[in-house]
Amino acid sequence: MSTLSFRHTGVVVSSLLLLLLLLLLLLSASARANDWAEWRGPARDGISAEKNLPSKWSPAGENLAWKAPYGGRSAPIVLGDRVYLQNTFGAGATLQERLMCLSAETGKVLWEHRFNVYLSDVPPHRVGWASPVGDPSTGNVYVMGVGGTFLALSKTGKVLWERSLGEDFGLLTTHGGRTVSPIIDGDIVIASGVTFSWGTHSRGTHRFIAFDKRTGEIVWTSAPGGRPYDTTYAPPIIADVAGTRLLIQGTSDGFVHAIKPQTGEPVWKLEISKRGLNTGVVVRGTTAVVTHSEENLDSSEMGMIAAVDATAKGELKKEQVRWSKVGWQGGFSSPVLDGERLYQVDNGANLGAFEVGTGRQLWLQNLGTIQKASPVLADGKLYVGTENGKFFIIEPSAAGAKILDEDQLGTEAAPEAIIASVAVSHGRVYLVSDAALYCIGKKSGAHDAAAATSPVVPHAPAGAAAVTHVQIVPAELTLKPGERASFRVRLFDERGNFIREEKTAGWSLDKLKGTVANGQFTSATDAVVQTGEVRATVSGVVGAARVRVIPLLPLSENFDAMEAGTFPQHWTNAGLKYSVREVEGNKVLVKTTEGSSLLSRARAYFGPVEWSDYTTEADVRATERRRQVGDAGVIAQRYALVLFGNAQKLEISPWQPETARVASVPFAWKPDTWYRLKLRVENLPDGRVRAQGKAWPAGEPEPAAWTVEHIDPIGNRQGSPGIFGGALAEIYFDNLKVIRNK
Repeated sequence: MSTLSFRHTGVVVSSLLLLLLLLLLLLSASARANDWAEWRGPARDGISAEKNLPSKWSPAGENLAWKAPYGGRSAPIVLGDRVYLQNTFGAGATLQERLMCLSAETGKVLWEHRFNVYLSDVPPHRVGWASPVGDPSTGNVYVMGVGGTFLALSKTGKVLWERSLGEDFGLLTTHGGRTVSPIIDGDIVIASGVTFSWGTHSRGTHRFIAFDKRTGEIVWTSAPGGRPYDTTYAPPIIADVAGTRLLIQGTSDGFVHAIKPQTGEPVWKLEISKRGLNTGVVVRGTTAVVTHSEENLDSSEMGMIAAVDATAKGELKKEQVRWSKVGWQGGFSSPVLDGERLYQVDNGANLGAFEVGTGRQLWLQNLGTIQKASPVLADGKLYVGTENGKFFIIEPSAAGAKILDEDQLGTEAAPEAIIASVAVSHGRVYLVSDAALYCIGKKSGAHDAAAATSPVVPHAPAGAAAVTHVQIVPAELTLKPGERASFRVRLFDERGNFIREEKTAGWSLDKLKGTVANGQFTSATDAVVQTGEVRATVSGVVGAARVRVIPLLPLSENFDAMEAGTFPQHWTNAGLKYSVREVEGNKVLVKTTEGSSLLSRARAYFGPVEWSDYTTEADVRATERRRQVGDAGVIAQRYALVLFGNAQKLEISPWQPETARVASVPFAWKPDTWYRLKLRVENLPDGRVRAQGKAWPAGEPEPAAWTVEHIDPIGNRQGSPGIFGGALAEIYFDNLKVIRNK
């Protein structure tokens, strides 16, 4: 009797515990659903599960909780009781990129963090392109700057870590400004873009880079694609497809790629365009829907929408494309799924509805003339704005689109352009135009200041999982001669699920001098420059981490010891763009003119980003081709000193497209003649930075006076040395030297 009573009690207790667990999970899921921590929302698909959202509003005050005078081109995110917005601050000589943190309740600015744009071709009006991503489990926020600065900040605005993707990975930032927003998966945050890295990764490609979200360590890099056409900004999505989690994203090579998000291993790819892709993919079951507005592979019509088999492996074949429709130009605005229907706004601001199963177009509704923003589906309504400044709340159905509300921001003659999609959080809709941030909905929101729990990344089943992938962390390092580094080994199964950390791997070195044992590598003190791998083997599976060793200052290089046709392997952004050649009996480094327009301008870096207060010197010589003379320069601490050939001037700048940050003087110089360039950069005690440059015919005495000087009020306090070549005609470099300032 007592035993039976005990068993019943146990059942009751177990049931209560189970109910409590389910309640906690529901509360956690509710908190996650109410946050909008990424620009495409909780599931990265532009959908919100919230109900009772506004069906109408007015910029004049109806259903307007608050308005803040801070605009931008990127989408806001909401994390707990805070709204984050990425945009610009200042103008001209003080223009910077910025992350703003505002109260979700009132719109009051709580803090902001500003950071410089440097050594980039992006114009000022394109700054603030990507959207930040928030981490519900820590409250931290991650920011991808338009110039390649990648930042992790705490909830209070403290910088936790910072990476320079341009200097470390050769990230390409162009006049287009297109920048991919980062994405979080478990303990990593993933960025991507066109990169020309060092050593074996010097080939230009769209590369994915995963960082430890707490430390900034590189966890993995992945380059599944081919030659890039241009930079892109397609948002990634992570979805479970038949038991395997996939990160799916369109990239700069015209392919859609699917990779395993915890390892970066490629799974499948589909080529759909002759240009880069900018729209997000949506996934329904085992079907992925892809779109673009570029040139098709086998059709003269521009644009396409297609559905593909997302369970595929390798490069998809035609039979794995379930349906496709050419001519639909959905190239900027990403689609959303509504059960059996898909909605997307094309480049001409036409909202279309399609059957997911067949691709049949159901209806078309015009909203304006120019479109960039992606629609958000929430509470049975679509929220979307146009670049003409009109914002719509629409009730879609199988039969058509009912416009519930239409508002003009600004005036028709001077509209407030809407380029970003909205965020939906705690019963409110957050809309940003190029002039303001609007909070649409009830005057008071129930915002939870505590961070929610991030979705859990699944582990491999205990016991039976076979090791198919070995990951070494950190995956890339830059060291000094004699410096020691510690590595750890992580194991994964065939689906990309984490198994465990391994303590008993077999360790070895490839093309590195030094010692390695138990995950501890020490580089040789007598090896001046090295590039190679630290390797770990577990169950016959080999993993590798890339290491480059760069000596301390002073540095010098005349290229005499290098073979013709090669390039310095430890340099970033040198492969395909620079090559050693014998010229008039002397070896020099040549900025080549081969390849696409992506290769015509190149900043190559050859030192750690932590260096400061130093001087870079080099001999430079420009050739002439079709009456065009190239541009040649040296780089120190994120400042460039450049001789411009056609313009016949000498210029110092950290960011040449922002003309207010440029100091230049006329300088008559001749092609096919060697000149000496010298750039000295000095940190001043008041936060400013002084950059001084001079140029003179090589072989002649150095002039005592500096030729040009720039005092930067928002100075770059550190950065890698390098060279710059902009060449329709070839540029030669020789006798490089980097020394500490005296």
